[in-house]
Amino acid sequence: MPYLLEKSSGTISTVVLGATSENGGTRGYTLTVGGEGSLPFQSYEGAAPHRAVIAAEISDIEPSGWPDALRDAWGDALRDPAAWAKLAIERGADMIYLKLLSIDPDNGGRSADECAEALGAVLEAVPCPIGVQGCGIDELDKGLIARVAEKFAGENLLIGLAGQENYATVTAACMVHKHTVISSSPLDINICKQINIMIGEMNMPMDRIVIDPSIGGLGYGLEYAYSVMERGRIGSLQGDRMLAMPVIGFIGQEAWKAKEANAEERDFPKWGDTAERGVMWETITATALLQAGIDILVMRHPDAIKVVKAQIETLSQPVVAV
Repeated sequence: MPYLLEKSSGTISTVVLGATSENGGTRGYTLTVGGEGSLPFQSYEGAAPHRAVIAAEISDIEPSGWPDALRDAWGDALRDPAAWAKLAIERGADMIYLKLLSIDPDNGGRSADECAEALGAVLEAVPCPIGVQGCGIDELDKGLIARVAEKFAGENLLIGLAGQENYATVTAACMVHKHTVISSSPLDINICKQINIMIGEMNMPMDRIVIDPSIGGLGYGLEYAYSVMERGRIGSLQGDRMLAMPVIGFIGQEAWKAKEANAEERDFPKWGDTAERGVMWETITATALLQAGIDILVMRHPDAIKVVKAQIETLSQPVVAV
C-alpha cells in the first residue's frame, strides 16, 4: 500500500551562518540551516536540503556549577576559550556557541572590549561559524552586543538573545554590522510570532533570523517544548511566515540542570554511573527535539555530541516512499 503523502504550502527559510573572505568574513567555511518543506526526516514529502548542526557551548571564563562529568570531559581547556573551542571542533562539533559571562560583575566584571578580545581569540582558533551572547543581564549585554557586533562586522555571527525587552538593540546591531539574530521567546508560540513580527518591521531579512523558542530538558518540560516546536513547524509548513525560521535550542544548558543528570552515584546508587547518566540525559533531550524540527543544537558534553551527530547522519539519509 502506498504512503499517504502530505504536501506543504510553506517552507522554512534558509539561513547561512558565518562568512568567508568572499563575503567579508574570516571563516574557513559556512553552515546552512533551514530550507525544510516537510516534517523532520520526512524528505519524501518535501525538501530537506540541510542537516541539523551541533554547536558546542563554551564560555569566556571557566564555568561554575558544572558537574564533574562535564568538567572532566574538557579538562584544562575550560580555562582557555580558544583552546576549548579548538578541542570542541576536533571532537565533532560543527560550530561554537560562546557565552561572554565575564561581563557580569559576579564573574569578574570585565569590560565589553575585554570580552570582545576573548571572542577574537576564538575566531582565530577555529574556522567555523560562531554564535555569541552575553551574560543575560540586559543592561550589561546592551553595550556588549553593540561592541561585539561592530568589532567583528561582516563575520555573520549568530547573535543572541533578542527578546521582548531588548529586541530593537540586538536587531539593530545585527543589521548594521551584517550578523544573524536569535529571536528568543519563553515557550509561547504567540510571543514568538510577535517578536519575529517586530524584528521584521525593523527590516531584518528573514534569512538572518533564527528562533529560540526556549526548551526544557528531559523530565523538566521536554514534552511541552516539543509540542511548541512541533506546532511552530506545522504552522510554518502551512504558510505562516512569522514562524518559518530555523530553530535553535540550548540542549546542554537545560539537560544538565536536571537532578538526574548530575546527582552523585553515592547519593543515588540505583541511578547508575553519574557521568554516563548525564550524557544520556543530554543525548535523549537532543534526539527528542530533533524529531520536533530543531536545526541548531547547542550542546555541552563531547560524548553526547558524538552520539547525536551520528544519529543526525543516520536519520538524514534519503527515504523513498513506496
